[in-house]
Amino acid sequence: MKNCLFLFLVVFGALPAFAEKPNIVYIICDDLGYGDVHCLAPETCKISTPHIDKLASQGMVFTDAHGGSSVCTPTRYGIMTGRYAWRTSLQRGVVTGFAPNLIAEDRPTVPGLLQDQGYTTGIVGKWHLNFQYVDPETGKAYLRKKYKKPPVGAVIPDGPTQRGFDYFHGFHHARDMEAVTENDRVIEHDEVVNMLPRLTRKASEWIDSRAGDGEPFFLYVPLGSPHTPIVPSEQWKGKSGLGDYGDFVMQTDHAVGEITAAIERNGFADNTLVIFTSDNGCSKAAGIPKLAAQGHVVSAHLRGSKADLWDGGHRIPFIVRWPGKVAAGSQNDSLICLTDLLATTCEILGADLPPGGGEDSVSFLPALSGDPIRSTRNGVIHHSFSGHFAYRHGKWKLLLAKASGGWSMPNEAKAPADAPIAQLYDMEADIGEQNNLYASKPEVAAQLLKLLEEDVRRGRSTQGDPASNDVSEIILWKSKNKKANAKKNP
Repeated sequence: MKNCLFLFLVVFGALPAFAEKPNIVYIICDDLGYGDVHCLAPETCKISTPHIDKLASQGMVFTDAHGGSSVCTPTRYGIMTGRYAWRTSLQRGVVTGFAPNLIAEDRPTVPGLLQDQGYTTGIVGKWHLNFQYVDPETGKAYLRKKYKKPPVGAVIPDGPTQRGFDYFHGFHHARDMEAVTENDRVIEHDEVVNMLPRLTRKASEWIDSRAGDGEPFFLYVPLGSPHTPIVPSEQWKGKSGLGDYGDFVMQTDHAVGEITAAIERNGFADNTLVIFTSDNGCSKAAGIPKLAAQGHVVSAHLRGSKADLWDGGHRIPFIVRWPGKVAAGSQNDSLICLTDLLATTCEILGADLPPGGGEDSVSFLPALSGDPIRSTRNGVIHHSFSGHFAYRHGKWKLLLAKASGGWSMPNEAKAPADAPIAQLYDMEADIGEQNNLYASKPEVAAQLLKLLEEDVRRGRSTQGDPASNDVSEIILWKSKNKKANAKKNP
């Protein structure tokens, strides 16, 4: 009996590592390109990012991580729900606030799951998933067409604190950045240049407030930078030598340093899983050609940028630090998606995926130990600003678009008249997506298209009972006849 017990402890010695629920801090930048992090592209990144680089040296870099979309809102929906946003009414673009929350009230979320597991949950930053502003006197919703910005005192009936968070401090999105929100109301108006310093301070203070609490915590920090408005604080202007964008990236890196410093000074580092990432690629608003002329390449070795189907639109920095669980200075080439946080969190806690949730979420927990990801998902679905689809399966990537499918040139309107209706790339041999094999590999293209169609039709891309999309019609071929190519739920 003693020998059996000894064998059990030896074989399963790693299991107690997860016995104590880890704190989770998830930092996501806004429009930070893969090439904007120095350690990820040292030859072409001319911006100093010492704090992010340090995080990478202490943990694991994923080289093939992707947002659920190449723009803001859909990616954030996927992070919170483990589900692609195109399964909702949002078939293209982003939301603009002053509207009901995109996350249905009964849909499981990462913070909601963690609350059920005894976690204290907080969000400091940009929500960008819609919520309403209500007049506290009349109970009527304020309308965008009447208000340039939400009034101070406006009440939010369907914000983050109604979707699993105990605390919220931040703003909805860039257009409403002046309206500072705390929990369920607008508390003040402030200049946009003050938002990044505010979020840096508030995130650090919230971590400080957990000291001595005894409960595990989840802090979601969706920064609004270096997205527009590109407004580095006075003390950061001129630091990069590349203009305001470079300066703003450096200030964003400083914010990461302040947050990780708060984790460390409170003695949380050894039991805190820190994830650092971005929602999509760098925006053209950064002045990409000018930066390139100065030697800085925002997407590094990737083609395209924010809004595109090409990988520069949605392949993003992804760094995980977890002392004692993740080897320092390690790298992982597994294909993952930002929808995967929900399933990963469940596996860490030994919990099942909640019913009716996580349809597109796969746990990457095994990868943190260097093991293969046990995926029930055939591939990862990419989605552009204009709603064009792409499918990644192994080394192959199929794009249902003639060109970028987004903002980079050529876009769909500027694609050559004789361009093939789709693109197929071998991402191992051609990561820059230059050699279109769609015409020469029709059998591969057909296989990927079939997988994509099936993932759309079933309402999920992972193994499990068929689910339902929120809309009856999802059009895969945006550049062809819509009616002929509409995909409907069974």
